[in-house]
Amino acid sequence: MISRQTTGFSTMTTPALDVTGLTKTFSGFPAVRDVSFTVPAGSITGFLGPNGAGKTTTLRMALGIIRPDAGSATLFGQPPTLRALDRVGFLPEERGVYRKMTAEQVIALFARLKGVPAVEARKRAAAALERFGLAASAGKKVKELSKGMAQKVQIIAAIIHEPDFIILDEPFSGLDPVNQAMLEDVILEQAAAGRTILFSTHVMAQAERICDRIVLMARGQKIFDGKVDEALAVVPRLVTIGVDSDDDISALLSGFGEVTRAEKDADGVTLWQIALKPGVDPQHVLRACVEAGVRLTRFEPVRPHLHDAFVRLVSAGDPLQPVEGH
Repeated sequence: MISRQTTGFSTMTTPALDVTGLTKTFSGFPAVRDVSFTVPAGSITGFLGPNGAGKTTTLRMALGIIRPDAGSATLFGQPPTLRALDRVGFLPEERGVYRKMTAEQVIALFARLKGVPAVEARKRAAAALERFGLAASAGKKVKELSKGMAQKVQIIAAIIHEPDFIILDEPFSGLDPVNQAMLEDVILEQAAAGRTILFSTHVMAQAERICDRIVLMARGQKIFDGKVDEALAVVPRLVTIGVDSDDDISALLSGFGEVTRAEKDADGVTLWQIALKPGVDPQHVLRACVEAGVRLTRFEPVRPHLHDAFVRLVSAGDPLQPVEGH
């Protein structure tokens, strides 16, 4: 897996995407309600939320595919005109390409439609098929490919013209774990080449591994917009402490946070778990235990995950009051 730290960032100040107050209702159902966010140029932004949160509808409005009831969106500071869309590569949620054409033909066709010369289009198609592990299937018709292989062809078709801005709607859906990891690497490679990435997913772990920023959606509304670390900060840090005695250390620990559990493991070690107060460093707890003569057998800070942050943000209150990162 490529590290996110190896990728570069654009110095452009105009956001790749700027969404303001997008709203859409279908047959009286509010699918998207007053959603606003930006995607900085050169970033990898995850657009996250459960199925039915309004992610796909928001992306379609941002690209001008469907008309919003209210609000607006710009691509690189311009309305989503055909000229602006030439700088965008889009993988829609609905999968489907020309099934009677070969994989190589489909990819070359999409490149040509975006203005890539024929010889260069074929060259890029061959290289991309090799990168995605599809070189041996280049001459097969799409209808002869597995679902996952056909999906990789469609992903290649979305990025073959080397767009400035890549938007992928649920790109990991339908891929096995090996190909999911490969796609994560491809996303990082595209970002390293200076391209902006926005992808939607309901799998938080993928976004946590590769994103700079995230936008969280629930029930058609934005509930968070900011850096990954800022989202993780809403989850209290947990520390598990193993003690080789029956001593009650709850009074010692309570000064640092809420003691959430005390139980014995199979070896008779008492395990305490504490949810730290904001700003408390786990090392402060360790130092206090050592100074108090507590016989520690285990001291393990538990790293919060984006899934935990999402659950907390959704359950914390009304999504009409979104949390903003910095």
